[in-house]
Amino acid sequence: MMTIKRRITALTLVAALALALQAIAPPFAQQSRADRGTRPLIGAWQMTSLEVGTEGNLEPVPYSGQVVFTPSGTMSVQARNLDPAAPDTPYTLNGYEAFYGHVDVDRPAGTFVVTVESSLVPALVGQRLTRAFEVKGNTLVLTPPDPSEGWRATYKRS
Repeated sequence: MMTIKRRITALTLVAALALALQAIAPPFAQQSRADRGTRPLIGAWQMTSLEVGTEGNLEPVPYSGQVVFTPSGTMSVQARNLDPAAPDTPYTLNGYEAFYGHVDVDRPAGTFVVTVESSLVPALVGQRLTRAFEVKGNTLVLTPPDPSEGWRATYKRS
């Protein structure tokens, strides 16, 4: 009798859990980032070049890195300046850049905003970084929305 009671209790718990999951699944499905413009960005992208300088006069910088966009709407970046004497920037510490956060895409504008949740550089946490993007085939180009900021990162889909 005790075994039957345990089975009924276990089945009741499983059924309650299944109902609870069904109840919350639709709101999560509605929040899918893949349906909010991130689809062309989803995946891992290997940096092929980084260029910096004044508008219209960009020079290559020895950098390597990767950016990853997930179906759940997050982005993570890891990059390294290959020049050991390079000074730190607002995004780097000891020549290394690493951050991640949630991404909101504005496809008509060709931009996205990443809200930084974690970063090697603590001052970036909480910042909203806007990037212009262009995807052509297996190539992704990221630039600042203001070209006078003077940089361009190019990636190939991994």
